[in-house]
Amino acid sequence: MGHRLLKVNEGIRKVLSATIAEEGLKDPRVGFVTVTGVETTPDLRQARVYVSVLGDERQREVTLQALEASRGYLQAQINATLRMKRTPQLQFLYDDTLDHALRIQSALKREAAVLGEEPHEIPVPGMDDVGLRTEDTGETAGGSGRPPGDDGESDT
Repeated sequence: MGHRLLKVNEGIRKVLSATIAEEGLKDPRVGFVTVTGVETTPDLRQARVYVSVLGDERQREVTLQALEASRGYLQAQINATLRMKRTPQLQFLYDDTLDHALRIQSALKREAAVLGEEPHEIPVPGMDDVGLRTEDTGETAGGSGRPPGDDGESDT
């Protein structure tokens, strides 16, 4: 993926995050949403927007429907902010990465309990201490997101 497309994806993600979270959509069906990623096609005609939704499966479905209903407004916000020649058509998809990570962490805790060991918290990348994505850095609240003992400096 080219550098320009990465910048477009990140720009769209930031605009959508701000519009949904800070400005808020007027649709009461929109629950607590985090935009976790955007993948735009190289021709900029379409963008898949991956979102995480706090709540059960029903809340996820209702929120995705509300986002689809607000698609025109959200595309207009992208156009007004990024001033793109072509604003991609948005497609909202549920990002289940967090669900998988939490299931794995839960299984590891259960296994540690069976073995009589103290369970260790494993930081989930992109999550802060309350389970919400850290928008600015993508780091966990507990640190840099690096393995313990890795200070990020090379040995050379």
